[in-house]
Amino acid sequence: MGIQTSVITFTGRVGNLIAYKRGDKHCLRSMPETVRQTANTRRAAKWFGAASRKGAFIRNAVAPDIDIFCDSQVVNRLNRTIVTAGRNNHAALQGFRFNGHAGIEKFFGQLPVFTKDGQLHIAAQKLLCHGNAVRMEIKLLATRIDFTTRTVTGTDADLLHIDLEEPFPGADLTVDVPGKGTLLVILQVRIFLKDGISYDRKYNAADIIAVIGDQPQEKPHQKSRPRKKLLILPPEPVRNTAPGKEAKDHIPRE
Repeated sequence: MGIQTSVITFTGRVGNLIAYKRGDKHCLRSMPETVRQTANTRRAAKWFGAASRKGAFIRNAVAPDIDIFCDSQVVNRLNRTIVTAGRNNHAALQGFRFNGHAGIEKFFGQLPVFTKDGQLHIAAQKLLCHGNAVRMEIKLLATRIDFTTRTVTGTDADLLHIDLEEPFPGADLTVDVPGKGTLLVILQVRIFLKDGISYDRKYNAADIIAVIGDQPQEKPHQKSRPRKKLLILPPEPVRNTAPGKEAKDHIPRE
């Protein structure tokens, strides 16, 4: 691996050289003359490509509603999370940070609780202030994604501003995104100073706090019809017939 030290740097492929950026350094590497792939490596490459496309789709789906700057490694971190989780394990996205330098636990002594009915409850507590912060903005985002058709089926958001110079009595935020698909719930926190918003990446966070899959629809309970009982007729009474007037006694022949 070589490092570019010139004033003008570049990324991409030139001839048999590939230039790329790793962190704050611009690096160079040469392309291999031959590439040998086994069935396992081809399978792994195919799965990594699918995970990368899913990661890009997730980022594009939530990017319009996120107001913070993500870190430079968010693409690799999200792809790695998807690859490690395996296929269709969307629940593993819970806890992912779009800003790797800060999480929501940095601002709350008691973490907010999100329930499946779309409500976020923040208990009354002393919020963790940082620096000369005077106000905290809390934004609850919900995006429902159908990964089968790769479409966003709905979005919703709720916003709350908290005066950090006053005691915090607690609050509730609500989002409602009905429809088909997996619901990604993101909690975003931004800190404001006296002269405006703080752009310090240590004072901004956006974490996926809940991943809720499709809720199977319960089939209506059908009442079973009672079985028909067979009608059992009572036995007919035995009738003793008396002989008529013209009836004669029967005399057996000898």
